[in-house]
Amino acid sequence: MFGDAQAYERFMGRWSRLLASLLVDFSEVHDTGRVLDAGSGTGALALSIAKSKPYCQVLGVDPSKEYVEYANSRNPFPDRVSFEIGDASQLRFADATFDASLSLLAFNFFPNSKKALREVSRVTKPGGCISAGVWDYGWGMRMLRLFWDAAATVDPAAEKFDELHMPLCRSGELQELWVRSHLEHVVERSLDITMRFESFADYWDPFLLGQGPAGVYLRNADAVRRRSLRTELKRLLALASEDAPFSLPAQAWAVRGAVTNR
Repeated sequence: MFGDAQAYERFMGRWSRLLASLLVDFSEVHDTGRVLDAGSGTGALALSIAKSKPYCQVLGVDPSKEYVEYANSRNPFPDRVSFEIGDASQLRFADATFDASLSLLAFNFFPNSKKALREVSRVTKPGGCISAGVWDYGWGMRMLRLFWDAAATVDPAAEKFDELHMPLCRSGELQELWVRSHLEHVVERSLDITMRFESFADYWDPFLLGQGPAGVYLRNADAVRRRSLRTELKRLLALASEDAPFSLPAQAWAVRGAVTNR
């Protein structure tokens, strides 16, 4: 589901790049030291950190070989940024290796988010910031909310695949995880962006690439259901024509906290 880096870039990469800079600002990362990007994907967050914090060294860790290779091949800061294969729940680094640790659109996909947060905390220095951001799948991420609303209309069985059931995607859930993990000075807030689409095809076609739960659902749907879903989406968007540009808002929840003194 998440192995095709180029498909992921078409589906979610442009969203990640817009959101990454907001998470970096929210995290208040200092412009020195080493920063970990846990679940670095195709590299949007790590590169955003490097762009705005030119004296940081950034390491991105992701379990996907394809994503790591893609990120390294498009890295404009090879002297300050690198990417490697790794599991956020079992990091190879010594305690207190990093001055800060960030994660974008990944924590809700970690098989064990509590274990991952403990491990990320372990490798972050006392007092260092740990922050993460995930989409509000229930309402705020309109691209996906519209998709699942349309899917449920044409196929009631689609409801069980709806990403609103994702963990950590509702207000307060990331904050609760951070507090229960004994991080200090925990703050949660929304991050809001707007995406412009040049046409309906610009919105629809990336869903056909099989990325994420929505892409997997569509890939497994037959041709009749796909056509019906496409028609329902056009109705929900209320576009004057398929060639008309339009914009959709998106909201993510972000949290930050500081590692306690051990």
